[in-house]
Amino acid sequence: MGGSERTVVWFRRDLRIDDNPALVAAARDGSVLPVFIWCPADEGQYYPGRCSRWWLKQSLPHLSKSLESLGCPLVLIRAETTLAALLQCIDSIGATKLVYNHLYDPISLVRDDKIKKELSARGISVKSFNGDLLYEPWDVYDDSGHAFTTFNMYWEKCMKLPVEISPSLAPWRLVPVPGVENVCSCSIDDLGLESNKDEESSNALLRRAWSPGWRNAEKMLEEFVCHGLLEYSKHGMKVGGTTTSLLSPYLHFGEVSVRKVYQLVRMQQIKLENEERSEAEEGVHFFLRSIGLREYSRYLCFNFPFTHERSLLGNLKHYPWRVDEDRFKSWRQGMTGYPLVDAGMRELWATGWTHNRIRVIVSSFAVKFLLIPWTWGMKYFWDVLLDADLESDILGWQYISGSLPDGHELSRLDNPEVQGQKYDPDGEYVRTWIPELARMPTEWIHHPWDAPGCILEVAGVELGFNYPKPIVELHIARECLDDAISTMWQLDTAAKLAESDGEVVEDNLSNIKSFDIPKVVLKETSPSALPVNQKVPYASSKNHNAKLKELKGSNKHTICVDTIRSSKIEGTNSVANLPVSRKRFGSDTAFHVPCCSSSAEVHSRNQDHCGSLVGSSRYLLQEAGKNCADEVEDNSSSDSGTSISRPSKRAA
Repeated sequence: MGGSERTVVWFRRDLRIDDNPALVAAARDGSVLPVFIWCPADEGQYYPGRCSRWWLKQSLPHLSKSLESLGCPLVLIRAETTLAALLQCIDSIGATKLVYNHLYDPISLVRDDKIKKELSARGISVKSFNGDLLYEPWDVYDDSGHAFTTFNMYWEKCMKLPVEISPSLAPWRLVPVPGVENVCSCSIDDLGLESNKDEESSNALLRRAWSPGWRNAEKMLEEFVCHGLLEYSKHGMKVGGTTTSLLSPYLHFGEVSVRKVYQLVRMQQIKLENEERSEAEEGVHFFLRSIGLREYSRYLCFNFPFTHERSLLGNLKHYPWRVDEDRFKSWRQGMTGYPLVDAGMRELWATGWTHNRIRVIVSSFAVKFLLIPWTWGMKYFWDVLLDADLESDILGWQYISGSLPDGHELSRLDNPEVQGQKYDPDGEYVRTWIPELARMPTEWIHHPWDAPGCILEVAGVELGFNYPKPIVELHIARECLDDAISTMWQLDTAAKLAESDGEVVEDNLSNIKSFDIPKVVLKETSPSALPVNQKVPYASSKNHNAKLKELKGSNKHTICVDTIRSSKIEGTNSVANLPVSRKRFGSDTAFHVPCCSSSAEVHSRNQDHCGSLVGSSRYLLQEAGKNCADEVEDNSSSDSGTSISRPSKRAA
């Protein structure tokens, strides 16, 4: 701490003292001003939901108290723009440097690049660090210099690379900068993280279940490593109880570093091996793969920054999503008539949390049974999840919707009834969250529509009155999904012919204006510095060439693939008050996705303006810094008997 620099440390999703590279660097170079800036305008359509804001409100005082004990309390600022707030801090104390830890989502990439350019032009030194990942995205590419598009290949490459598993220690002391009283700061309440009394009362449940803060994160990690890691691989079959690490919100807000998690898990692995406890190997393996999925979510967002609004696979740009606000509302409120799905959605609304298995089931139901655009579901998860994480949610929803080369097959349709019997065999989870079905016998709990009238009468269930009938029957859902896939291939074939004539074909998702998701375009900073464009995968279809031949010779004209109407989704409505009595439980990343060994054929086809997006995003962070949760969870071949199928329709 012998330096003379005056440094602003910009805290974001790294709310910890231990293993915080930006904080350590600032403390080493001189005096420090720790600052957290709350700027709702910068968040745009990804303004954090109630539960996420509650967590932030608890975590910030915890961090401030720790910083104060080191000599520098945290300065809180509510601002119109982040850039203006940082400039005000720098001018108030005469700072010469700004430091922060990397973020990898496309919105943060654009904001950080703008801030770096502006401050650099004013002669302020800007440095950023890796405080969130084991492997930086620009360090992991295939032999051709292209980004990986399947998790298995990505993680296999990562396992061959060295990883720095020794976290940096927290500074012993921080030297406060003179002039800190000139900074326009505010109190934690003035940030407006809880907007009204209703939110405060709704958050009472969260206070009973969770303890935010970096010290609590470390306690949670130690408890999991010592007691939960051994049985981790078996927990994918349970949707109730404390069955996972519970680390996902702590990881999202950066209250514990992934390096520390990795280090402690590996140390425990060595200890268990020395004790010859071979049964622990499977649990360690699955947990490390879940950490790998979190890494992969950042990797995909960095290399393909359009994935928050468009499918990675090119052919899905023509998928005829169904814009149905009523169905979307029924799904959100847990009123679909499928008990396991409804229980999951009601728990999600009431608590901001569900087990990863439930997240997979409800999201799959939305996109496969209801054909709801996956971007709608992703945005809803972002609004209500306690551990909402944009990168992980993008990975999860693209995986479930068949938008990734190694994701669920587009034609896969899982039966919620069979899944209920598999993951909630006693029906206790359903009874907890659907009181209308509390007296239903276990035999009928997951398919009450098949129960005899006398059983329903005794249980007090009147389908269509106090509990809905199925929103869509299984065989109808199967037919609609097959028809949608057939339509997609027809439109895809027609679009290829149109593009060969120089016509512009729009993406179906671009016509869905429900959430006004911002279009992020990263401008090229230095064309000569840009790397080779990444290849965007494109799913192949059998008999696809035959379709092209059949359309040849037809009259060619401008083709519009806008097969769905634009609409604005109304605000999310609350479900009825639900009794809640439970302990914390959930998944280890914001949205785990299982790992598939098979992947679709990948073409070397660049999608729209992907080249400039990818090249620029990699360049920006190079300049700046230069959830298979397990195969048990959801392997497409492991759920034998849960998938509803019929001969697939293809375009004639």
